[in-house]
Amino acid sequence: MGTAVLASGEGTILEAILATRIEVSVVAADRACRALSIATDAGIEAITVDRRDFGGFGPAFDRQGYTDALVAALRDRRVDLVCMAGFGTIFTPSFFEAFGGRVLNTHPSLLPAFRGWHAVRDALQAGATTTGCTVHLATEQLDDGPILRQMRVEIEPGDDEPGLHERIKAVERELYPATIRAVLEALSRGEEPASIATTVPEASR
Repeated sequence: MGTAVLASGEGTILEAILATRIEVSVVAADRACRALSIATDAGIEAITVDRRDFGGFGPAFDRQGYTDALVAALRDRRVDLVCMAGFGTIFTPSFFEAFGGRVLNTHPSLLPAFRGWHAVRDALQAGATTTGCTVHLATEQLDDGPILRQMRVEIEPGDDEPGLHERIKAVERELYPATIRAVLEALSRGEEPASIATTVPEASR
């Protein structure tokens, strides 16, 4: 079972995944980042499909060309499951067609509430009393797709965005690896990832 982790940053989610001894086949990044060093140090193949080779970060970015190149790289390595872990590039629909129902993502809210890049800030501004972390099957629609697991985080009086986000990240580093492991077990039984879905958020401990 080939498992890929896609990352663009510090690799703290990758570290949490590896700490639970989940077998990762390859780590792919869209830019130079610490996650690649974490992979290399762990003896895992680390590859960069660099956005700069496809127009960079501006309006000239060739999103389809980039998507095609990453799909080809993962297929060459016989990847069955893709785990996004702070990956900074949005794909075209063909990525999800290539790995249909087998792309996981983690998001710092209880989806469908507070989609988007500023979920923690939005929860605070909305006066929410509870937020959390969601692991879901990624689709071409941002922060959409079937929810697999969720864990609640209570918003405390006086919470600010950095502090709340850090508490959510602590939950994420527990929930995401556990969900990946459950998905891998389902795949080993011949079941699809959606089979592990639950609609009841767990409470953080």
